[in-house]
Order: sequence, then C-alpha cells, then structure tokens
Amino acid sequence: MTLPESRVYLDHSATTPVHPHVVEAMAPYWSECFGNSASSHAFGQAAASALEQARQTAADVLDCRPSEIVFTGSGTEAINLALWGVAWAARQSGRGNHIVTTPVEHHAVGRTVEQLHGLLGFEVTQVPVDGYGRVDPSDVAAAVRPGTVLVSVMVANNEIGTVQRIFRIGRVCRERGVLFHTDAVQAAGRIPLELDEVNVDLLGLSAHKFYGPKGVGLLYVRRGTSFVPPITGGAQERGRRPGTVDVAGAVGLATALRLAEGERVAECARLRPLRDRLIEGVLESIPDSRLTGHPVHRLANHASFAFRGVEGESIVLHLDLEGIAASSGAACADGEPNPSFVLTAMGLSPDWGIGSLRLTLGHNNDAADVARVLEVLPGIVERLRASG
Repeated sequence: MTLPESRVYLDHSATTPVHPHVVEAMAPYWSECFGNSASSHAFGQAAASALEQARQTAADVLDCRPSEIVFTGSGTEAINLALWGVAWAARQSGRGNHIVTTPVEHHAVGRTVEQLHGLLGFEVTQVPVDGYGRVDPSDVAAAVRPGTVLVSVMVANNEIGTVQRIFRIGRVCRERGVLFHTDAVQAAGRIPLELDEVNVDLLGLSAHKFYGPKGVGLLYVRRGTSFVPPITGGAQERGRRPGTVDVAGAVGLATALRLAEGERVAECARLRPLRDRLIEGVLESIPDSRLTGHPVHRLANHASFAFRGVEGESIVLHLDLEGIAASSGAACADGEPNPSFVLTAMGLSPDWGIGSLRLTLGHNNDAADVARVLEVLPGIVERLRASG
C-alpha cells in the first residue's frame, strides 16, 4: 500500500521513517556481508567487524566504552534486560529488595516493575509527579533507603513530552550508591546523552524513534554494574544478550544515532517554533483545551493536549480521515474509553484524561503541516462534542 504524498505525518514519537543514509548503510549486510558475526570464517569476520564498528560509533555518540554497549531487539527488550538483570543480580547477592520509579513510565518499565513485585516480591516506591508530569529529585532522594537496588526514571515522557531533571536525579543516585536506569527512547536526537554527565548506569534506546530501523535497540550497561543476564544461550554481546546479532540492524542503529546527534541542534531549533505555533493555535482556537506536559521543559518536537468532554481516540480517527496522522494516550477497553494513566498521575480528572492528543513533528514537517492541523482540528472537536 502506498500512501498519498498529501498526508501529514505527526506521530514521530510512535515511529519515524528510516533515513535514506541508514538504508544505504544497512544494505550490504542483508545480501553481501550476510555472515553470522559469531562464525570464524571470512564471512563471519566481515560481519563481526561491521558489528564492532557499529558498537564503536554508538559509543562515540554516547561518550562511553564500546564494551558497555549491548545491541537488543528493541527498546522494550533493552529496558526489560536492564530491570531484570539488575534485580536478579541484587537477589543473587542479597543486596536489597527495593525499586524506586514513577507512575508515568512507559509500560516497558511499569509492567516489568509490576512483575518484579508480583513474581519476586520486590518492594516498589512510586515517587509522585507534579501537574506537568515532572519528578522532584528531592522526592527520589527521600524514597531511597537501605535495600534500594535501582531507581528508574525516564528522560522524556512519550505521551506528554515532559523532560525530567535527569542530571539531578542521576546525581542523587550516585551520591547514595544506588544504580540508576533511564528509558531514553524518546530522547535520542532531541536531548544530549553524554552518559558520564548524566550519571546513569543503564540506559535504553530504540532505533526506530530516531530514523533507524524497527526491531533493533540498544542497552548501555556501565562497566562494573552487577548484572545477571535474564536471557541465556550463547556468548553474543558478552553473554548479556545471547542470540545471533542483527548486524544490519546494529549498523542501522549506529548510523541513525550518529546522524541524529549530528543534526540535533539544528533540527531542534527548526522544530521548536513549529511546535510552539501548533500549541498556541490549538489553545487559542479550541475552548476547554489545555496543554499537557511542561510548557518549557519538553521535547522540541512534541505538542500534546487534553480536551474536556471528548475522546482522544475519536479525534485521532477523524484526523486520519482528513489525512493527518496523530495519536492519543487514552486506552479503550470493552468499548469504553479509559483515561490516560499519565494524565491521571498528573491529577487530571477523567473528563480531561480521555481527551488526550499527541502531535509530534519530524524531518518532513513544515509550517504548512501545522496550518493544516489548525485548519481542521477545531471543527473536529466541535463536531465530536456536539454529537456526544
């Protein structure tokens, strides 16, 4: 299926198109250099060389050692490996039984922590967020106690775009000798990720969020971090993630990460005014609308809203009929809308929480795309309210 060029794509926090240079870099490893990187013959050696070059490229961008990079099958897998790996190591050594996190984490963190609580008996503290979805680092400090083995706070929220005070939270963890994990899936190419500056011990990325391929992620594990691999098998990725490595995917991720970091400053400067115009136009033209997330400390490409008394998923469907791709944070179960758990944690009532809308900009968006949204969105919301 080929989509018409007139469609407007504003869902870059869900996924991005693969950059042409990334496709070009990956191509040889599907057909010419197709060897298994664990094989000792020439085909395998060529694949292994490409894999280690990709590891070095990613390490250069993240300012870490290549040996600290683990290639995975997704950002979700990277996060699961981090949380389970640290928890199992803590259980093995008897160091502690307590995890600190927040109520606005992606399900890759939230549901994994629930499993660790339900299956292994880990105690969990969720530090609160304010009305912008932001964590107070002093609350993290207060939640850490003897027996705390891990703190997990995301860099930037996928639904509302709020950027956390990750440097201060990292400092809190370092001062208290507690491992710090962060979900940075939304951050690459939008926020600098020099890992020594962040004081992070484990970090997850997903290539398809920054113009790389789907099906490949990255886990950073700081040297010396106690980690028991939750997946067993071969010695690939130094045993931390056994299984035949997707060399083409690793090359694609590394290439995309290098490009995203190289373009980050200029691209954020280009997108920020478009984002601000979108926010201003929506709030001016639609009654009972509000910006969700922090008005200043948010991703440069991210605009998110709540509309009182209207379902966000209905807005998304009507926008799609107008040729505009967007997303909603609200879930639907048994035909009834459920409020966004992120907005609920921020204190919004259900009447607002079901009406969430996320519009996220990318490389191919311009002022005409923003104007198109502002042309059709007010009418959609008005019609939905009238029919409700």
